[in-house]
Amino acid sequence: MDQTGSGLHKRMEALSLQASALREALQRSEENTDSAVAALDSFDRHVSAIEASIRPAQVRAQASTMANENIDRTIETAEAILAQFEIVRRAEAVIFRGPHEDLQLPLTSEGNSESVGEQLSKSFESATYRTPILIPPRILPLLHDIAHQLVQYGNQQSCYRIYRIMLGFVSFIRDARSSALELSLQKLGIEKLTEDKMQHWVSSNVGTWTHIMHITDQCFAEVAGSSVMTLLGFGDVVAKSKRSHENLFLLLEMYGLMHRLQSGVEVTFQGNFCSGMREAALNLTKSLAQSAQETLLDLEVAVEKENSKTIVQNGNLHPFTIEVMNYVKGLFDYQSTLKILFQQPQSGSETESQLAIITMMIMQAFQNNLNGKSKQYKDPGLSHIFLMNNLHYMVMFVRRSESNDILGGDWIQRHRKIVQQNANQYKRVAWAKIFQTLSVQVTGGNSSSSPSDVSSTGVSRTMIKEQFKSFNMQFEDLHAKQSQWTIPDQELRDELRLAVAVVLLPAYRSFISRFGNLIQRGRNPHKYIKYSPEELDQMLGQFFLGQ
Repeated sequence: MDQTGSGLHKRMEALSLQASALREALQRSEENTDSAVAALDSFDRHVSAIEASIRPAQVRAQASTMANENIDRTIETAEAILAQFEIVRRAEAVIFRGPHEDLQLPLTSEGNSESVGEQLSKSFESATYRTPILIPPRILPLLHDIAHQLVQYGNQQSCYRIYRIMLGFVSFIRDARSSALELSLQKLGIEKLTEDKMQHWVSSNVGTWTHIMHITDQCFAEVAGSSVMTLLGFGDVVAKSKRSHENLFLLLEMYGLMHRLQSGVEVTFQGNFCSGMREAALNLTKSLAQSAQETLLDLEVAVEKENSKTIVQNGNLHPFTIEVMNYVKGLFDYQSTLKILFQQPQSGSETESQLAIITMMIMQAFQNNLNGKSKQYKDPGLSHIFLMNNLHYMVMFVRRSESNDILGGDWIQRHRKIVQQNANQYKRVAWAKIFQTLSVQVTGGNSSSSPSDVSSTGVSRTMIKEQFKSFNMQFEDLHAKQSQWTIPDQELRDELRLAVAVVLLPAYRSFISRFGNLIQRGRNPHKYIKYSPEELDQMLGQFFLGQ
């Protein structure tokens, strides 16, 4: 029985050990499972991140593939177009060889086939010259799109290569026509002569030469006239359009160009047959000059009467201020053109007189406009901050630009004083009340007050408490409003803060010195003397930041 019990006990222990081992194995398995799940979760997150990171690359790759396919199709289209140019080139080469080839033209409507010579002899009198169309009009937009796509997708070199081929083709046609013209002149009896043959040729062919030169002018006028008049007509439309200061620089650019081209126009369009084109070019130059001058003269009214409803709530720079200063800068970019426009010499002090007058006219109109805009503010202190900011910007613009040389130092100093006047006006209207609170002499104490409630000046504690409460309320109100206002120029901002501090802080210290002891002897003195002078100075540093 003991042996049996002992054997059972051993088996039980073995089973217990096996059970423990099994539990440990299960626990390790669960831990491994958790680790595997965590690893798989991490792997999924990494895979998701990788997919997210490569997705843009896949999109770009697909876009690049599509772009390359479009480029290939575009190049194929361009090559097809160039193939048409090659056909034209070959045909023109055959034509230039002349009528001795006896080419056959297409059948007429009646069906009989005639040689080139026969048909030319019949239609010579009614023949008119028409400029050959190298590229059909309907093809030009397609070529433009092709070139744009080539450049857009980085295939500039392919575009350049195609363009060089086209230039070569045009050059070939030009040379061929030049040769054809020389051949035609030879048939007319005009050819390159040596010096010893020149005298004989002149005596016998001067009439022919005069006739041909006369026809040359006429042909050139008839061929070029339509295109030239169309081109000049475009400029005439611009010159006669409704006057607007936005168009001034366009007018100055076109006028300067036409003035520079005038001598070339006289040479190119000489002779009676080209007189219409010469006169049209001259009239366009005059029309552009007149429109530019009238626009400049109207500019003063346009600037002064600009009435945009934009209100800069924090007193900062108005967009119109920047616009006008950039406009003035643009005028100085056209100094040479303006001198020609007003027929001034190119050197000397008088060359700047007209531009100086125009600039001062614009600046004065701008100041008048600013004065009108400043009246939109209900707070007079903010109105002066607005004027100070914008006028200061104008002065600094002139000081740092070419207009400094024309307007001069006196103009700058005069307008710096205007800026300072607005700063003084701001201090007067914004701080006068609080300065008065600190400087008022309170006399006549309450007869019922005890001696401990009355200062040495006979002022009661109650009256002093009211003065401190009034100061605190006024300063907190100023701080709440003016910390929202903006002075973008740091130097101007610091100067104005200092101008306020040098008056406010000494006055506040004096007030505390005179009446502070009376408050300190009572209850809750910090309720009335809330700020030290240093704290006031720190709060002044938060003014004009637009926060």
